[in-house]
Amino acid sequence: MNRISMAVGACLLSGAVLAQSQEDTTIEEVVATGTRLQGTATAVIEERKNQAFVADILGAEQISRTGDSDAAAALRRVTGLTLVDGKFIYVRGLGERYSSARLNGASIPSPDLTRNVIPLDIFPSSVIESLSVQKAFSPNMPAAFGGGNVDIRTKSLPTEFTAGIQLGVEADSNNSDGFTYEGNHSGTPSALRDAIVHYRGDFSLRNIIERDGLVTNESGTAAGKATAINDGLLKSLPRNMSLKEESPNPNYSVQAYIGNSVDEKWLGGTVGFLASVAYDNKWNYTDRRNAVVSANLTENCSQSLETADDVAVSCFDSMVDSQVTTENERLNGLFTVGYRLDTHNVSYTKIYIEDNEDESEISISQNPSQNITIAADGVADYSQSFTYEERKLEVDQFRGQHTFLDYMGVGVDWHYTQSEATTDIPLQATFNFSNRYDADSNYLNTSVNGGNGQVEYDYVDMDDHMKNWGGNITLPITAGRFEIELKGGWDFIDRARYYTTSSFFVNNSGSAISVTANEADLLQLPSYLNDSFIAEQSLLAVFNEPDAPEADDYLAAQKTDAAYGAFDVIFDNTWRVSGGLRYEAFKQVALETSSLIFTPEDQDVFFNPDNIKARTIDTDDLFPALSFTYIGGDDYQVRFGYGETVVRPDLREVVPVGYFDPLTDIRTTGNTQLVSSSLKNYDLRYELYGEMGNNLALSLFYKDITNPIETILRVGDSSYTAGFTNGTQAELYGLEAEWLYDLSWAIDGFFTSGNITLSDSEVEIAASDAGSLTNTSKRMNGHSKYVTNFQLGYDSANGDHSASLIYNVFGERIIASGINGREDAYEQPFHSLDMVYSYYLDFNSTIKLRVRNLLGEDQQVSQDGVTVRSRTVGTTFQLSFKYDF
Repeated sequence: MNRISMAVGACLLSGAVLAQSQEDTTIEEVVATGTRLQGTATAVIEERKNQAFVADILGAEQISRTGDSDAAAALRRVTGLTLVDGKFIYVRGLGERYSSARLNGASIPSPDLTRNVIPLDIFPSSVIESLSVQKAFSPNMPAAFGGGNVDIRTKSLPTEFTAGIQLGVEADSNNSDGFTYEGNHSGTPSALRDAIVHYRGDFSLRNIIERDGLVTNESGTAAGKATAINDGLLKSLPRNMSLKEESPNPNYSVQAYIGNSVDEKWLGGTVGFLASVAYDNKWNYTDRRNAVVSANLTENCSQSLETADDVAVSCFDSMVDSQVTTENERLNGLFTVGYRLDTHNVSYTKIYIEDNEDESEISISQNPSQNITIAADGVADYSQSFTYEERKLEVDQFRGQHTFLDYMGVGVDWHYTQSEATTDIPLQATFNFSNRYDADSNYLNTSVNGGNGQVEYDYVDMDDHMKNWGGNITLPITAGRFEIELKGGWDFIDRARYYTTSSFFVNNSGSAISVTANEADLLQLPSYLNDSFIAEQSLLAVFNEPDAPEADDYLAAQKTDAAYGAFDVIFDNTWRVSGGLRYEAFKQVALETSSLIFTPEDQDVFFNPDNIKARTIDTDDLFPALSFTYIGGDDYQVRFGYGETVVRPDLREVVPVGYFDPLTDIRTTGNTQLVSSSLKNYDLRYELYGEMGNNLALSLFYKDITNPIETILRVGDSSYTAGFTNGTQAELYGLEAEWLYDLSWAIDGFFTSGNITLSDSEVEIAASDAGSLTNTSKRMNGHSKYVTNFQLGYDSANGDHSASLIYNVFGERIIASGINGREDAYEQPFHSLDMVYSYYLDFNSTIKLRVRNLLGEDQQVSQDGVTVRSRTVGTTFQLSFKYDF
């Protein structure tokens, strides 16, 4: 008998004992049974049934069953959702721009450098009470709605004392290999910051001589003095980052929480609090390949995806093989305190999340040992890169819920949320070399070429601040056979983002310099840049800042003022009509800037009124939503929904600033001419509910999109660049099925749950906007024709064991559009099979084993039948112990 059965039995037993003490009567034994999932799914199913608009709910127990560590991983179990890059959720095959996320109903900024949307991997499952994915627009939601809105609901106040701790350790099959290094994460050296201002970004010897008034005298020549100053700037850069080959440490994690509620006697209310903290450290090693397929493909290039190493060199214009080692360190904390008095609740929640990533990468663009030498001279471009990135999210949220029973039961809820997301890259260094091999592919030596950018340092900082306050007023009315709820609300958002980057080169102004002739010393190559080497060679530090009017920094601000009115009418508990109007006034300005703004003339280049006006978006509109529901008692429901919404360009997409997109590794630049996309959304859904939590839902959906935003590639053979454009029209349509079904009639304790989405899309791009695109009519970027989730679960009758086998797969999707006759590049299906087993030692203790990627799948991208990108993933084994006090 499981814990639910035991709890029910204890209640029945206490009642039986009391009755027997009063009257000597024989009581018939009553036993209640049910599975863990069914016991917790009831509340989730009831919430979904009671939603006026189509929504899917994922509860904490469901997340625990699958063993997912964060919100992003958990959400890929929801119908029609796919996970991209481990961070972003695609809803119904639409890219991440068509989904949005809120925290307890409030908007928060994104710490991601390249996207406006929130990377959901930063929210650990330890702070999540439930996840709500609303797929049909309702007036109380932001109008920036495409595929769906995710509401991350953090854990609420406990009703009694609770505390616990969890420890975990994890092994990764890939982590038998790996590289470590000691890096300098202090950020831009102060000497360089001062020099940028003093020399106005020009570190040339000529400019140093002029700015400092250097002259030739007995103490040395002017050029010699300027060289010494430049050498000092160069020496301030971090240069001792030699790699060491060793297996990474095992991954580990620790979580702890404590909470309680107590009654206060002054007003007769209840005070409660909940505090939790978690820390985890994960290492990952992967082999990665990026290639640009040749524009002149031959029949010899066609291949299966499993034989990428056998492809002829002529199939590619460039190819880079990399060994990447990543350490990810995450710290998060949640603190909630609240007060409850009768029908009134107020609370304050503080959330702090810190996510740090330290990555080293060894890359070689040609690999003679595998006979894949792009150049005929036996020279391979070789590099070592080091990147340390810090992401932080800090949220302060005040919330209140009030029901005024003496005033017609009016309900009021409100929130004020202030949040800040920051991303800092205090170290990003790339050391570039040339490796030479003989005709038999034997290593000869490594040299630093004469020319620019032999070493590149980049420092990045982004701050994103947001204030969001809003509320809702609800008036319930009962009139005969009608149950009516009138609702209105407001939502105000102020947001500001500032992004800056500084780049420095170490240039070799002389001829090529040999730095090692020993292949065993390749890992120590970055240490060649020592003081004596700098003094002996013709090296210069260069501040690599674009000249005005070009820029690589930007600032942006947004302001949204919204209000809505809505109604919800239920007739005879059979027919339900819900809908309303939302008004939104949206303002945005995004401007590229430069670190070299010193004079009024400099500022005029970037901040002149005409430029500001041209970069400003100022719109207001009404967005309607309507939903019809037929309620067939407790057994089934039929829903129809319609809504009009908008998808606006991301902040970075409307400034002409270049960056490397982490999903494609392609340098991407914004487009100041982008406009918002308007959507018309249609949904039809049938929901069937049975006993023991059994349920089935079937859905049809259609979206008509005007001015869809698509990524386009630009002309380039050895490398791609990308930008954005508005298509003329797009449409998306499909069907979904999801279920939970108890199998105990066949095998005790077993159940199945899952979902399937089948869909298709098409986007049209005008020839004048398509650039060099091969296909101007194609599937939308990121769209998969199918998404499947399947779970086979088991709960033992005695409540001591539970297990789940979880399978997920998505259909191929366009990750980059083809140009110059090349076909579109498709990310291939990834068949994910995971297993989770839990052993409940007693009421307080749980041991959990989780195995991910049992099939040992790798990630691959193909173009014209040739693998152009690949990444090994590995199988992980995680063991954890949890104790609840």
